Amino acid sequence: MNYLAKALLYILSVSVVFFMGCSRKDSDPEPTPTEIPIGVVVSLTGSFSPYGPIQQNGVLLAISEINSKSLLPGKKITPYIVDDRSVPDTCRSVFLDLINTRKVVAIIGPTSSNSAFAADTIAQYRKVVVVGISNTVPGITGMGDYIFRNSLPESAVIPNTVRITHDALKYSKVAVVYGDDDPYTLGAYNSFKSALESTTGVSIVATEIVHKGDYLFTDLINRIKASGPDIIVVAALVNEASRFMVQARNLGIPDSIRFLGGNSFNTSKLWQQAGNAAQGAICGTAWIYTEETPGNAAFIENYISIYGARPDQFAAQAYAAIYILADALKRSGQLNSTDLRNALAATTNLPTVLGMFSFDGNRDPVHPPVVQELIDGEFVVFKPSRR
Repeated sequence: MNYLAKALLYILSVSVVFFMGCSRKDSDPEPTPTEIPIGVVVSLTGSFSPYGPIQQNGVLLAISEINSKSLLPGKKITPYIVDDRSVPDTCRSVFLDLINTRKVVAIIGPTSSNSAFAADTIAQYRKVVVVGISNTVPGITGMGDYIFRNSLPESAVIPNTVRITHDALKYSKVAVVYGDDDPYTLGAYNSFKSALESTTGVSIVATEIVHKGDYLFTDLINRIKASGPDIIVVAALVNEASRFMVQARNLGIPDSIRFLGGNSFNTSKLWQQAGNAAQGAICGTAWIYTEETPGNAAFIENYISIYGARPDQFAAQAYAAIYILADALKRSGQLNSTDLRNALAATTNLPTVLGMFSFDGNRDPVHPPVVQELIDGEFVVFKPSRR
């Protein structure tokens, strides 16, 4: 082939490649979305395992919806879900790996406040946003300006629960059972104690302590019976609370004496483990399935269709957290930790399954709590006329 022929062939080949590159067929694949790596730290095993798997369900459902509907155009949330085994030291290691290896832009979780106190400071130091989905004790957001939570603190929920139940039930003598070996249960106890002591006509007639892993409560139940309470506050995790309820009923504490609890009651595990012993148990909550909040009906329907069970507050808060984060990501416009933090902090009146959601100046959630009771295995809005 002579020089001229070679030159013409070269020009032709370059022209073909150029025009093939410039003319995109309809059948060509769309550009791969930019991945947004999100860490999800939940307790799938250990003492907080009654809550973690349900939170995982809520997170995965929300991410699936957001990605399939392209609610973040050109972007796709990629979750890295890790079990912290309900162990604070494990949670610290998990946070370090998510930040250093996975390069996550935010972390959802962890399940327990105990783990949050151990690990959130790592994220704060590295300026990685954390959104707590079940951390309710005082001091969580005080760890730094990158630490948020969408779970109402017990200090906002329990006084409301005490006020409403006392107005309705007119109790005067209260026995209190609490766990002193976990920040959540200790925080719930302090909130109950403060609310009860500030309620006119109410006195605490017995105070008993339980620990994670306890199985037998005969002696303390007999002491509670002897004190003659009108109602029993149980500030314990669901496993111990369930065992206590069953044994209390078996040892003669009548159904007319209600159990009053905090955030740890807000799971279907309470009925599954305690059965009829938990009938009429009352607790404050951030969410209830009967509320007509934005998207709540669709959330419940989709959750049931996938997981075969109705969601609870822990699923709802996890689900809402992803939408709250996605809204902030969309408003910030880029995967920059400072811009994301600022966008989250500016969240105001966002429609969520929790209601119209805002963060206050301390990065705590703002929306009204609800008081609910457990009737025949279902949580319903508290109505004293049922009893």
